[in-house]
Amino acid sequence: MIEIELKEVEKYFGGNRILSNISFEVHNNERVGLIGKNGSGKTTIFKIIAGMENKDNGSVSIRKNSTIGYLEQIPDYPKHFKVIDVLKTAFRIQYEINKELKIIEVKMGSLNGNELERVLRKYGELNELYQAKGGYEIEEKMSKVCIGLKFEEETLDREFMTLSGGEKTIVMLGKILLENPEILLLDEPSNHLDVASIEWLENYLKSYKGTVVIISHDRYFLDRGVTKIVEIEEGETSLYNGNYSYYVIEKQRRIFEEFEAYKDQQKKIKAMEKAIKRLREWATQGDNEKFFKRAESMQKRLDKVERVDKPLINGAKIKLDFAKTDRSGTDVVRLKGMCKKFEDKKVLEDLYLDVRNSESTALLGSNGSGKSTIVKIILGQVIPDKGEVKLGSNIKIGYLPQNITFHNEELNVLDVFRDEITVSEGEARGILAKFLFYGERVFKKVKNLSGGEKSRLKLCILIQNDINLLILDEPTNHLDIDSRERLEESLLIFAGTILFISHDRFFINKLAKRILEIEDKKIISYDGDYEYYREKKNEFERNKVENPKEDKTNKQRSIENHNKIVSNNKLKEVETLEETIQKLEKKFRDIDVEMNNSGRDYEKLVELGKKKEKIQMELDVNIEKWVEME
Repeated sequence: MIEIELKEVEKYFGGNRILSNISFEVHNNERVGLIGKNGSGKTTIFKIIAGMENKDNGSVSIRKNSTIGYLEQIPDYPKHFKVIDVLKTAFRIQYEINKELKIIEVKMGSLNGNELERVLRKYGELNELYQAKGGYEIEEKMSKVCIGLKFEEETLDREFMTLSGGEKTIVMLGKILLENPEILLLDEPSNHLDVASIEWLENYLKSYKGTVVIISHDRYFLDRGVTKIVEIEEGETSLYNGNYSYYVIEKQRRIFEEFEAYKDQQKKIKAMEKAIKRLREWATQGDNEKFFKRAESMQKRLDKVERVDKPLINGAKIKLDFAKTDRSGTDVVRLKGMCKKFEDKKVLEDLYLDVRNSESTALLGSNGSGKSTIVKIILGQVIPDKGEVKLGSNIKIGYLPQNITFHNEELNVLDVFRDEITVSEGEARGILAKFLFYGERVFKKVKNLSGGEKSRLKLCILIQNDINLLILDEPTNHLDIDSRERLEESLLIFAGTILFISHDRFFINKLAKRILEIEDKKIISYDGDYEYYREKKNEFERNKVENPKEDKTNKQRSIENHNKIVSNNKLKEVETLEETIQKLEKKFRDIDVEMNNSGRDYEKLVELGKKKEKIQMELDVNIEKWVEME
């Protein structure tokens, strides 16, 4: 059954045609991915389907009485509205029915005879409707979504209007999932979610009883979550009956096929043009009307040929060229015993982290686990409450933040670039062109740039400097798939060290050689890519489920296996304790020597005795810690 059908839809904004020939169908219970470059019109298509935008030409059909859930605008709620109140609006109809049921229940106590029978019938009908609308499953649904999207009691009790933009988006996503519409339109649903929540959403959508259309640049999400791809390119649609990986292979095959057809037609056209030219020459030379007619007939045939467009093999892409970097020391960054709290909330507690030279390391963790805090500590933007930060020798850091701003956003792209990098206008324009800022685009004011354009400009400025440690905070957030792939290619040839935060699992898998996960305010290290990390996590989770009552020996073995995955944090802590104990023992011995040499100097002996006692106490505490850890 067809749920959504678009036929030759066109859309203009001003004099610009955004959509020229949009035609595709979405069937009942299908999972469809809508992809295309930034600005290709994907969100406009969603708005047309949802009835929020008018089309200029073509037709749009939605199955009669279908309910549509579209996450786009954040509505205004009353000031006192809490997150839990917003989520409960998803069950407005059910709550109204339940309220009516309760009123009837009260009435029934004072009724009898025919009136009671009539009210009982009405009560039965309402109860059936309440059941059909899922009224008895409200708590279960609410619990499932709250756990999946990590809405804790504290979050549910917060006023909605005090949340950040990203937090509001997640709450609205939760509300739409609870509403359970027949058609679900999700525009970049994974943008503000951490990896665990994205994976939960994938699984949730697999069992979702309805049709789902997703706009996403998250290739991993598209691979696991959709069975059909609709690509928007140059205002038109191309359909691929498979997931993202299938689309990549099939698109290459189609482009090759189109190019071969184009070459073949070009040969035929050139042959016909050559034949027409020769016939006309012969006709002129011999004054032969017959040849003129044959040339004219062939020209008519040529004019009627439907020309095959030359396929676009290489579209405009970012061209990154990192400057050669000086090699840094083996240990690039080392954090020891790091502690940090904001007001009463502990974010990091006795955390150890090391980043090694020339490695590409992904820093993972749930939202609020302290990833950005660690980055800010490394950059010196946040001062830890306790602990030591050590940067290796010869470190030159380049940082691409999540939210990019420039000193003066009233300036245009060219001026902002030349403010940072001292080059001539010609050189500047040549460099900017590699980042798709060319022609009139270099005179566009920075304040009018999209998030993706700001990322491109910042990265362009960044890589002109001689850096050997690149720190990236969600670098793919505003980039389309094409730009993500180009960024990946360039980062793979970067000779320095990379530390990055990302929720883009495809990007992580391609780039990371090591994954550091923040769990319970500590770092766990996995020496491999994202697939290796998932495999080890799943293995550990399976062991927990399969052996809930394992004996002491098995439990110890499980702990030992887990500790092999866990970074050498524990080992480092033990080593640090051993160093501390050795230092204290040396101090203790030194005091003994000093006491022996003090003879009968009573005051000095008392002072040394107090010092010795203090060191002994400190020594006892550290030895106790060492014994526990061993």
